[in-house]
Amino acid sequence: MANRVVITGGSGFVGANLCVGLAERHPEWEIVAFDNLKRRGSELNLPRLRAAGVRFVHGDVRSPGDVQALPKVDAIVECSAEPSALAGVHDAPDYLVQSNLFGAYHCLELARRDSAQVVFISTSRVYPYGALDALPYHEVETRFELTDSPGVAEDFPLEGPRTLYGATKLAAEHLVTDYAAVLGIPTVINRCGVIAGPWQMGKVDQGVFTYWVLAHQTQRPLSYIGYGGVGKQVRDLIHVDDVVDLIDLQLSAPDEWAGRLVNVGGGREISLSLAETTALCRELTGNTVPVGVADSDRPGDVRIYLTDASRLYALTDWRPRRSAAQTLEDIARWVREHEALVVSALTAS
Repeated sequence: MANRVVITGGSGFVGANLCVGLAERHPEWEIVAFDNLKRRGSELNLPRLRAAGVRFVHGDVRSPGDVQALPKVDAIVECSAEPSALAGVHDAPDYLVQSNLFGAYHCLELARRDSAQVVFISTSRVYPYGALDALPYHEVETRFELTDSPGVAEDFPLEGPRTLYGATKLAAEHLVTDYAAVLGIPTVINRCGVIAGPWQMGKVDQGVFTYWVLAHQTQRPLSYIGYGGVGKQVRDLIHVDDVVDLIDLQLSAPDEWAGRLVNVGGGREISLSLAETTALCRELTGNTVPVGVADSDRPGDVRIYLTDASRLYALTDWRPRRSAAQTLEDIARWVREHEALVVSALTAS
């Protein structure tokens, strides 16, 4: 069982929620949040971390010296990443590659040094977008539906482009797998769909559900991008607190989870189209904002992504407990309570 747990990206959305959640559940553990505070808004989590008794270390996973300066650790949860699917499209991908790939390597070297468990947060973006969009689908009133499939499982073919973000995460997965095989490090890889919830600094290219709620709360216009501009593209989502529940289980039983690679997401039951999200946001905020149609498709976009989590469900009794509506309700409540801070952080980024 873990004693000192380092959460990289520990002041980011997933990382900070994980730090606070683990500190509350395991006061006997030492939780360390390791973050470079590059992403605007991550500084808003520092008071939460302090209040929870989490130790904050300002450092960068791109720097092996910063990582190796950490004291002996029992477990590392690798949450640090440049998370935008558009990263490297309109700018150089240097930060993306250094953070997502070399950062994971530096964390694995820390795990090698201390024989520590590694829980790696990966992404559904490792699956090629061309193959995903080739899946048979049909159109209903508010969304696109997969015709012959409950969703994407871990054996989905990986040949084809997947965005530079997805490529760096898949490459890091391969490093994690081989470090486990060669050095016997207990590792688990979680390929997550869209994670959503309070304290996410949502943007158009990452954190879309928070972005949608925030736009409605602040009455800012939105646009449907691609696929006919009608908002029928679909994503499953999972509440960040459900992710914390799962990672808590994995940290508490490293030998049971060693070598596992699992998809983590809400599946068809916990999914929304953009059009459905718009309707929910109008109900939650009482505001109606104009939703336009963008002129062009977005590079690497996907019509439908639904998680098939059958492999995960065969390993554990854990299941997502928060519905899509509950997740958006939690986001809307958080936005109302912290609107000035959140808007300030996002407009300055």
